Amino acid sequence: MTSKPGDPPAKPPRRWRPGTGIYVIAPVQPSLSALILDIQSRFDPKLARMMPPHITLIGSSGAGPIAPTTTVAELKAALAAIAASTPPMTLALGAPVRFMQTEIIVLPMRPYGPLRDLHERMVKSGLSYSPPRFAFTPHITLSFYRQLSAEERRAVLSVRVDEPALVTEIHCSLSNDPQPAKHLLTLPLAGVSASD
Repeated sequence: MTSKPGDPPAKPPRRWRPGTGIYVIAPVQPSLSALILDIQSRFDPKLARMMPPHITLIGSSGAGPIAPTTTVAELKAALAAIAASTPPMTLALGAPVRFMQTEIIVLPMRPYGPLRDLHERMVKSGLSYSPPRFAFTPHITLSFYRQLSAEERRAVLSVRVDEPALVTEIHCSLSNDPQPAKHLLTLPLAGVSASD
């Protein structure tokens, strides 16, 4: 029996290797991306080289990666209507924090509101994904790979980013560590907000 968009996600047919799967991210606008990239380059050059700054919507907190065997047609069938009915959003960034008792440093966002609505609609789209390690905790990562010294940790935690994140589209990418991620699909957020 196949699931339909809106059904709860099916149990994955089998386990897949850690480091593989499809992630759904929201890139941020060029001005904020440049600012974040500068911070990442100072504190975690490897992270800065990996991929542009973004918000992970599926693949980290709230829902693990989507099954790597999922086709682009299946992604589009499950996610296109969700993206088309979601208005672009402007999201405030909080002060940097350590992520969930790790050494990872992130800029957090409010976990409720339109971003959570988008995340939950994707989670309920019928796609298969691996179990999450953490509750949905939207953020932009500043430092991931490097073990920071106490002085570096204080410096990155003192950074303030006043520019909000503008989310206008979502990207689906297939991760297959240690290979670079492969872009699969871009969907614009095309909904109209109640204030328009």
